[in-house]
Amino acid sequence: FRWQNPDINPQATLEFMNPYQLWGHINTPLYEEPQDLPDGWKYAAIRYQGQFNSKLPLEKYPFDRQSLVIEFEDNSSGTAGLKFVADANPVTINPDLTLPGYILENPTLSIADKPYPTNFGDTRLTDLEPYSHVTITVPVHRPWFTYAIKVILPIFLVAACAALVFFIHPSFVEGRIGMGITALLTLVALQLTSNSQLPEVDYLMMIDMLYIAAYLFVIASLAQAVRTSWHTEGKDTAISVAMDRTAFKFVGSAYVLGSAAVLLISLMA
Repeated sequence: FRWQNPDINPQATLEFMNPYQLWGHINTPLYEEPQDLPDGWKYAAIRYQGQFNSKLPLEKYPFDRQSLVIEFEDNSSGTAGLKFVADANPVTINPDLTLPGYILENPTLSIADKPYPTNFGDTRLTDLEPYSHVTITVPVHRPWFTYAIKVILPIFLVAACAALVFFIHPSFVEGRIGMGITALLTLVALQLTSNSQLPEVDYLMMIDMLYIAAYLFVIASLAQAVRTSWHTEGKDTAISVAMDRTAFKFVGSAYVLGSAAVLLISLMA
C-alpha cells in the first residue's frame, strides 16, 4: 500500500471478504509501522497466506473455465475516506506456480465501489456509503484433451460395447441382455465415481447429460433385444437380424447426434 493521509493505515484495516477456514490464515506485515518514502508517501506491505472460497460454475464440466478469486475491502472507511487505486502493474503470478489438473492464465485485478443496503445500526450514518472493493482473479481451465480421454472417452467406450447388442445373433438372448445390463451398471459406476469428486449442485452438468444420453442408448438396445427375442420365437431369424440393423441405424444415429449436440451447445454457450 502507498498513501499520503497519516490518519489511516490500510494494512491494519484490511479485511478479506471470501476467506475459507479463517483460523488457518496468516497475516504477516513486512514492517511493524508504515514506512516513509522519500517522496513523502507512506508505504506498507503484508504477506498473507490462507485459503479462499468461491462458487465454481460447473455447467460445462469437464470443459469448464473457472476463476480463483480473492476479494478484500477496508473494514472501517468507505470510499470517502479510503479508495483503492490500482498500481501500474497491480498483480503478477509466480511463473513457477503450478496447479495440478488446471492450466493457469494471466491474473487480473479490478476495483469497484460496492454499496451495502444498511447502516449496520449506526445512526450517525445518514447516507449509505459504498466501500472500495478489490477483486483479484486468476482464470484457470482444465486441459481439454486430457479430460476428454479420462472422463468422456469411457462413456463412449461403454456405449460402443452396448452397441454390440444389435450385432449379436437374435437367438442368443441371454448374451444380448447380459451385455446391455453390464453396460448399464458400468455407466452408473462411472457416474458415481465422477460425481464423487465434484461439489453438490442443483443443475445438470454437461457430463450428466452425456451420461443420460448413454443411458437412453443402452436402454434402447435392451428394448430392441427384448423385441427381437419375441419376434424370433418360431420365425425366420433373418427378419430379426434386419430389424436389429435398422434399429441400430436409428438409435445409434440419435445417440451420436444427441451427444454431439450436448458437447457443441456446452462449448459454444
